[in-house]
Amino acid sequence: MSLHRRLGNLVDAFRPADGPPPHTLLAFFRWCLSGAWGGLSLAAIASAFSGMADVIAAILLGAVVDAVAGGDPANLWSANGALIAVFVGFFLLLRPVIFGLSTASSSVIVGPNILPLVLSRLHRWTMGQSVTFFDNDFAGRLAQKQMQTARAVTDVATEMVNVVAFALASILGSAAFLVSVDGWGAVALIVWLSSYFLLIRFFLPRIRSRAGARASARAMVTGQVVDTITNIKTVKLFAHTDHEDRAALGAMAGFRERALDFGVVSSWFRLTLMFVAGILPVILIGGSILLWRDGVATPGDVAAAGAISMRLSQMTGWVSMALMGMWGSIGEVEDGMNTLAAAHTLTDTPDATVLQTVQGRIDFDDVSFAYGREGGGLDNLTLHIAPGEKVGIVGASGAGKSTMVALLLRLYDVEAGKILIDGHDIRDVTQESLRRQIAMVTQETAMFNRSAHDNILYGRPDATRAEIEVAARAAEAHGFIPDLEDFAGRKGYDAHLGERGVKLSGGQRQRIALARAFLKDAPILVLDEATSALDSEVEAQVQEALTRAMQGKTVLAIAHRLSTIAELDRIIVLDHGRIVEQGSHDDLLAQDGLYARYWNRQSGGFLGLDAAEEAAE
Repeated sequence: MSLHRRLGNLVDAFRPADGPPPHTLLAFFRWCLSGAWGGLSLAAIASAFSGMADVIAAILLGAVVDAVAGGDPANLWSANGALIAVFVGFFLLLRPVIFGLSTASSSVIVGPNILPLVLSRLHRWTMGQSVTFFDNDFAGRLAQKQMQTARAVTDVATEMVNVVAFALASILGSAAFLVSVDGWGAVALIVWLSSYFLLIRFFLPRIRSRAGARASARAMVTGQVVDTITNIKTVKLFAHTDHEDRAALGAMAGFRERALDFGVVSSWFRLTLMFVAGILPVILIGGSILLWRDGVATPGDVAAAGAISMRLSQMTGWVSMALMGMWGSIGEVEDGMNTLAAAHTLTDTPDATVLQTVQGRIDFDDVSFAYGREGGGLDNLTLHIAPGEKVGIVGASGAGKSTMVALLLRLYDVEAGKILIDGHDIRDVTQESLRRQIAMVTQETAMFNRSAHDNILYGRPDATRAEIEVAARAAEAHGFIPDLEDFAGRKGYDAHLGERGVKLSGGQRQRIALARAFLKDAPILVLDEATSALDSEVEAQVQEALTRAMQGKTVLAIAHRLSTIAELDRIIVLDHGRIVEQGSHDDLLAQDGLYARYWNRQSGGFLGLDAAEEAAE
């Protein structure tokens, strides 16, 4: 393994974080960078040696000047051979090696590792958030926040290594040299540094706050644009291009104002900085000349002081702009931290167990849930489903059907009561193990912008290609998949489906989702309008496949099209979060209640039902 590879492996770029992210800035930085301190320290040491090298270069220059000014030209080489050899060896060998190691440590240890280290930790934490967290924000904004924060933390770490360590070593080395010439030079440097740090202290907090505001506005632009692009078909169908353009321009105008605020303060900072930086050469070179006049300093000391002062003056501008960038990055880190470091609201208990070997018994015991509101959702719902039982769920929109499923999957926690699977409270088992036991197909099928193969494989990542095709055939998806072709020329199961499966029809997306659920082969199967996007002929074929897939499984099937659940073991009817009727299809028709009314509306037509309702009145 090469030296560069070994240096690059000093930091584990994907090491998990230790616990949740803190909510204070320094602790958040420690959380982001934990595990990387060894590599960062090595890079900082290499950078400090680079800073010292500049001071040594100035001192060697002064020694050569003294040798030239005070020696006999005829004996210059013989009298100063060792000095000249050191001078040449330093500039041709040692100095390039020092700067090469510094560059390598920064570009190999820090650059490639810190960004993925921080981004992977932020991404893992964000994925652990509850569904509500994502419902309350823009997907694009969250993605922007993750990248923005990771990049800003990386920039701060890089500048600390490349600038702060370098500058501190240069300043300390310069002070040591000036003390060796005359203590007043060091005093002058300290006074100048004090005024310089006062300037920094005044400007950087303002830069930090305005950078944070700029970062927030930038993320809002990204969120607005991504939201529009994600829903571009709706935009075009409703002819609202101008409306979306105004919304985007509004977000951009906000970003422009925040960017102008940042530009104004950074311009004043730069102007004031150049004035303060110009004072240093005047003080050090002028003071060295006075010391030379009094016989205290040599011409070489004047030359070295001049080189050091010019280097420090130039470095002041570089360091100050780097510090301004760091403080701007710190503002962006704060902005990202406020969004991304939010505590998880739905977590596994410390002693949560893994749910295994599920038979499929499901119990809703006096469950209430209203999404934090006073009404809606479920109201003291009790339901017991035997292993292997097939249960249909019927009700008007808002009756609580989808809420039941979301609670069963523990996308939310019940507000009262409990849900059990095989006698285990689902709050006492890990969320991952719970959801592995449940396969679900929804009306709004979720597709990744990946191949058809990978979308089906999501059901069971260790499945073989043959098993994937078997699942696709069972879901009546194999008929169209071989004919797929994407923009890159990939065909069949290797063709990519576009964002959210946009390249497919609704029925094709639903059949791939069914294939994914079939491949998962979980003991509990949840169908939420699973065949709603299929035409009648394909639905009949898929319904046969579903019947086969249901064998030996506990099934919960939500349906508005009642014919799809008429053959199930039991049907429950929800109304305002309560079970108002339950029984077989025939039993419910005989009761002539709400279910019968739904059935008559769908099978007998609106006219017959309306006439019956009018007669009843």
